[in-house]
Amino acid sequence: MSHPHEKHRAAASKEAKVSIITVSTSRYREQVSKGSTKDESGEKAQQMVQKAGYAVTSTKIVDDDVGMIRLELMKSLYEEKADVVIFTGGTGLSPRDVTIEAINPLFDKELEGFGDVFRKVSHDQIGSPAFLSRATAGSITGKIVFCLPGSPKAVETALNLILPELPHAVYVAKG
Repeated sequence: MSHPHEKHRAAASKEAKVSIITVSTSRYREQVSKGSTKDESGEKAQQMVQKAGYAVTSTKIVDDDVGMIRLELMKSLYEEKADVVIFTGGTGLSPRDVTIEAINPLFDKELEGFGDVFRKVSHDQIGSPAFLSRATAGSITGKIVFCLPGSPKAVETALNLILPELPHAVYVAKG
């Protein structure tokens, strides 16, 4: 007997357009002042997404600012037609960490299970600091948005969970 998720996986397109947005005040300011910056987490995400065979529609760096985060999300979803938006950074407890506050109210549906599984896998790797992460995911008008911590290792951990399920998740979100 086959399970519904197996049918969804079989029916799902193996193509997805992905936008990657790094949320970091320091990287944003460096990019504005110098014209470029080293974005290890964004680069790690881009490499892994492309290696998995998905198209990266854009990579961006934004300030830890609710309005800027939402603006770039909307551009990614509606101008660039991304199927998936991956945020790195701004998911901790610092007063500047506002990615969750910017994105959560926009979700049509929240995927609480993603954050739970991410924290479990992170706990297995790094121990109790894993519970300090507010990583989450959800859907907005049939598109999927992931909010990941900003460290390259956390991005790698999260994408190892996300990428194998990406076609299935996009298929189900689109209805």
